[in-house]
Amino acid sequence: MPENLARAQMRERLGEAQKLQQGHRLARAHRLTRKAEQAAQQARHALARAL
Repeated sequence: MPENLARAQMRERLGEAQKLQQGHRLARAHRLTRKAEQAAQQARHALARAL
């Protein structure tokens, strides 16, 4: 019986860890997207100044 309980707790923790990891990945993707958009905006401004 205690073994089943331990397994259930492990599964639960694993699920929580995976959710956290997914959240971090999403946050990182959003940050990278924002950085890319800012870089593109700066490039457009630089191009406009150069013309």
